[in-house]
Amino acid sequence: MTHQPRQAAVFMVTAMLIIGLIDNYIAIIARDISLWQFQLLRGCMALPLLGLVAAFGIGTLRPIRLWAVLVRNGLIAVGMLFYFGSLAFMPIAQALAGLFTAPIFVLLISAFVLGEKVGVIRILAVLLGFAGIIVVLGPRAGGMSLLNFLPVFGGLFYAMGSVVTQRLCAQESTVAMLAGLFGLQALIGASALGVLALWMPQAPEGAEGFLLRGLIWPTNLTWGLIAVQAVGSLIGVGFLIRAYQSAEPSFVAVFEYSVFIFGPLFAYLLFGQEVSASQLLGIAMIAGAGSLIALRSDH
Repeated sequence: MTHQPRQAAVFMVTAMLIIGLIDNYIAIIARDISLWQFQLLRGCMALPLLGLVAAFGIGTLRPIRLWAVLVRNGLIAVGMLFYFGSLAFMPIAQALAGLFTAPIFVLLISAFVLGEKVGVIRILAVLLGFAGIIVVLGPRAGGMSLLNFLPVFGGLFYAMGSVVTQRLCAQESTVAMLAGLFGLQALIGASALGVLALWMPQAPEGAEGFLLRGLIWPTNLTWGLIAVQAVGSLIGVGFLIRAYQSAEPSFVAVFEYSVFIFGPLFAYLLFGQEVSASQLLGIAMIAGAGSLIALRSDH
């Protein structure tokens, strides 16, 4: 790994700009098709692109330890299901706040499951982060319902996947892990659509039917947005990986929180979504906690 902090910062901010933009369109996709069909179609679009990347010699599709990659991708896939599912029901700022609790959960897993030592500063950061969750998801956001906590569950599973990535998949090809993730997401989507075809529940109209809607033929707009999601995800994750390859992770991780600027900004410009003062406070608390954990990761 080289140490080019300026390059790493540019890569990470670019990645978050792309992700902050494309994730806003999931709310539109949710009005037409289901979460499961979205996962299936996006995976089917992304996998051939990854095949082309591998064909040009940029990484390999063959994992070193298939079982480790499957465990890692399974956890990440579940985390993304919670996150993507929440985008149909809440503003992106609130969903991102839940997902970005992942560093807090990584620290808790490291301390209570792996037995690693955690200093006072990082313990205080965890408390700050959980206070931020309460502020973002409090009564102002509609009460402490299970639906409000969907992205927090996403952060928990994403954190478990991150720990497995570090412990078991450090030497794996990025292309292999991405291909495994998109492939597994497509498989989960196809399986869920099969269950829905047998169950045939009555799905509500619009975004409320995102989790119960079966297989349908998408509109032209939805086809285009899924393609944007597939290509944008690959490019965004590619920049994210290059950022972590360019400088120390503790330095790079702080710039990942720039998504809290881009996601809500594009939500406001595209859909007029506003962020309240209490949401901004909670987001700042979560971002501050995550940044503090990252910066203290070597202490």
